[in-house]
Amino acid sequence: MHGLINRSLQCFVRDTYGHETWARVAARAGCAPEGFEALTVYDDALTEQVLAAASALLDKPRDTLLEDLGTYLVSHPRVEPVRRLLRFGGETFEDFLHSLGDLQGRARLAVPELEVPKIDLRGHAPGNYTVHCRFRLEGSGHVVMGILRALADDYGALVLLDHLGRQGSAEILSVRLLDPQFSEGRQFTLAAGGG
Repeated sequence: MHGLINRSLQCFVRDTYGHETWARVAARAGCAPEGFEALTVYDDALTEQVLAAASALLDKPRDTLLEDLGTYLVSHPRVEPVRRLLRFGGETFEDFLHSLGDLQGRARLAVPELEVPKIDLRGHAPGNYTVHCRFRLEGSGHVVMGILRALADDYGALVLLDHLGRQGSAEILSVRLLDPQFSEGRQFTLAAGGG
């Protein structure tokens, strides 16, 4: 697993639950307390060990932990560059949904060797979509669901999301856009530092 993914998990635990909690998770998972180097590749098993340790120590189901990680990636000030990368997907939440297929390419512009989930959007009726998420990390659809939930809030859209489980190699999410302008979204400008 790419170090940026492991580092994101580390920062999420540390920023949300504190340095002591991260130290306990790291000890239980058998990794160094200083954590992960962003540009190093780690064995997938270590990522699984960290997830299992965090889930056990926080008494939180793995799926919930992964969804919270997705929310963190959009909403926490420390990871504002991720939010910015995602918001370049469009002016509205629906525009963003239609740009999901380009996410891998945008991520690789920033970090060429970074693997992110392959996401396909399928429309079934106006405002009703399914998102098909493929990635080697089991439960990555829950991370995507957290990202979608946080971005819906970011855009000011009212959205109903549901994880429908696995179909073949993909995790399937249901997205119902109930009101694209439900509330005022967070400010966003193209210039860095502008919102």
